[in-house]
Amino acid sequence: MAERIGFVGLGVMGGPMAGHLVTAGHYVVVWNRTSAKAEPLARQGAVVASSIAQLAELCDVIFLCVSRTEDVRACVEELLLTARPNTLFVDHSTISPDGAKEIGHLAASHECQFVDAPITGGSVGAESGKLTVFCGGTEENVARAMPYISAYAKRAERVGDLGAGQMTKLVNQIAVGGALLALCESLSFAKKAGLDINLTHELISGGAGGSWAFENYGKKILAEDWSPGFSVQNQRKDFGYCINAAQSINAAVPGTMLVNRLLARLEMEGHEQWTTAALYKSMLEMHAE
Repeated sequence: MAERIGFVGLGVMGGPMAGHLVTAGHYVVVWNRTSAKAEPLARQGAVVASSIAQLAELCDVIFLCVSRTEDVRACVEELLLTARPNTLFVDHSTISPDGAKEIGHLAASHECQFVDAPITGGSVGAESGKLTVFCGGTEENVARAMPYISAYAKRAERVGDLGAGQMTKLVNQIAVGGALLALCESLSFAKKAGLDINLTHELISGGAGGSWAFENYGKKILAEDWSPGFSVQNQRKDFGYCINAAQSINAAVPGTMLVNRLLARLEMEGHEQWTTAALYKSMLEMHAE
């Protein structure tokens, strides 16, 4: 029999990912704390579980896409109460590397398997099915997960043992922070210089200064659209994991720490749910030192 797939967490990322699994022809059971988020998937053909415990009873492979380390741990602890031996958990959340290892060991103590598989590509990548996935776990467990991950990934790779997926995602978030700062600092400079910001964005995007951030977040800046995307709150959560991990391996991350402080200003102003590209707006309000 084909394996039955569970998906927990149907937000901006998880909802489209679960939808791609349904479209690919898999038997998919979904659950979300806010039940209304499951309704579009039910119309698409997914089975909506009445509880997270029921989802665990029904499924062989369970994907999670929630938020923090403690959220993943709480979900897995509850799922393990009714999960059968050999259930595979695949976590697409961004959590701490140490947290991923601990949750993996917890699953193993119940004769279940765990892969930490954080994602990058944003909501656009989730909707288009073109995410990049960093997988940490045994070769056997990652190989078991790959046919399902391929439904929404343009590339997925095993990068090492448990925790390596999360560590690779933190590398990604460090790079994302630098690109975000470059985008917002340069375009706020252009705006204050009196340049045509649309033309400037077009010219810079096509040259050595271009990046994924310029192409995708740049459009939100031009439209003054501060809806996420990826929220300030979530980016700062990830930066917290980056800074903690950097301390544990004695790595310097001054750029990440700077962007984290700049985003904290937006958060303190009550804009934690805005897109991170709103850093541009904040920088327009700042003055030369």
